[in-house]
Amino acid sequence: MHFILKYIGAALSLAGLLQTAPALAQSVKKAAFSYVPEQTDDRYNQRVPRKTLSIPGTTDFVVLGHKSAAEYTVERYDIELKKVWTATIPIAAGESIETFAASATQALVVVHHKDDAAQYLAVTPIELSTGQKGAAKKLMDAAPRDRRPGIAISPDGKRLLAFRYLTRGVQIRAISATLYDQQLAKIKDRTYDFHDLGDFFSPAVHVANDGTQYITLVSDGMKKVAVRRYRLDSNDVQVMAVAVGGTFGGKVVNVFDTKFTMQPNGVIFGAAICTERETGQYYSLKLIKFDPTQGGDLKFAPEFRFTPEYLAEVNKASQTSAKRLEDVYLSDIVFTPDSALVVMAEKKYEEGGDNSPTHARELHLFGYNQFQTPTWHSIIAKDQVASPAEGFAGIGYRVAVFGNELQIVTQEKLKNKSDLYLRRVNARTGVVTEPKKLGLNVASDQSLAYVKDFTTWLDAKTIIGVSRPNKKSAALMLNKIVVK
Repeated sequence: MHFILKYIGAALSLAGLLQTAPALAQSVKKAAFSYVPEQTDDRYNQRVPRKTLSIPGTTDFVVLGHKSAAEYTVERYDIELKKVWTATIPIAAGESIETFAASATQALVVVHHKDDAAQYLAVTPIELSTGQKGAAKKLMDAAPRDRRPGIAISPDGKRLLAFRYLTRGVQIRAISATLYDQQLAKIKDRTYDFHDLGDFFSPAVHVANDGTQYITLVSDGMKKVAVRRYRLDSNDVQVMAVAVGGTFGGKVVNVFDTKFTMQPNGVIFGAAICTERETGQYYSLKLIKFDPTQGGDLKFAPEFRFTPEYLAEVNKASQTSAKRLEDVYLSDIVFTPDSALVVMAEKKYEEGGDNSPTHARELHLFGYNQFQTPTWHSIIAKDQVASPAEGFAGIGYRVAVFGNELQIVTQEKLKNKSDLYLRRVNARTGVVTEPKKLGLNVASDQSLAYVKDFTTWLDAKTIIGVSRPNKKSAALMLNKIVVK
């Protein structure tokens, strides 16, 4: 099914953060863009959740478009949505997009190929200045029955780390990885050996701007969080582990969900939601910091307990009467320029079965200061529903940080107005503004109405988003929204 994405600009005037006046929209230019909705076996975890990327040092952006079953494109637009160039990425049977990323000079499209004989990852580089494609380069091979290989890209987009899993039965025993530079030349092969661990949760692989590699994982029966560091100038492995779960007050507590993020200097923050093993009750949120610039120790922030009082706050904010927290998953760890951070979690679930509607409900925000001391928490109520075909592609949220302010965009129907809404959160205090309607009048039927994958910020006042304006229109619109 094809949709035509067209551009319509909107200039918004928000008459003050604490006022509730509706936003004003003004149409400007448009540009045609075809789009085929993605098909995925895992509607909770998209492989390419961000298909619009701003280009550092410019007001331009690139978009990964799905044109047909056999073709993707990467297109560069300027701030006026004039198309600068288009690069075509052919997709054969058995292939899918693994990663879309960009540095200051090139975009990278990584494709996963699988057939009866083999599977592999290959990357196509595209020069951002001209749209010129480089030759596709194979990064990693794996046997067809092996786990799907993966790739990690450094924050600056200049290091690529391709890896494959070495297993015994269903258990991962090691990871074999190859590091590449920006020109896709091999830097070093490395093997991460886990034979000393026994049973553990699937590891996550990270690579820093300098090529240092990190493995984050949960071990020891879902009770310990570990970080392993692999430097380029040494074959030594630095291993750090800290108990997150355990027995507290007679209750056995395990790690339920984790989220890790790495800053450009290699500092890793990890958040963990812990639950009681016997009851599944949410127990606490724990924040962990690994700082290689300060000796490489793992440090805990004071835990946040999910008390009955917190559940009461959630029920009050969302106007529900839940008996316990359920279906809340970690979604983001975002940072402010003064080193404060906010951990974000979201409630999302299916009604039941593979072909049931999906829901994305309240956001849970936890603020920490520069010393990783908890300072506030906020709950943002929302009630989003999508059809089984759409899944989580159009519901959920997008967040960006400017100074000490978080901007959160959602597609919701509030006061019978279906639209994109903007909320601002003070990262120092947790104060949340009322949602502001962006004036796009998003359709509220059962067809695709909003694709959050294309939502990004060009600056603090300019948002790019894709939506469909009304039930009568079959075409999506690529929107430029100027927030004042």
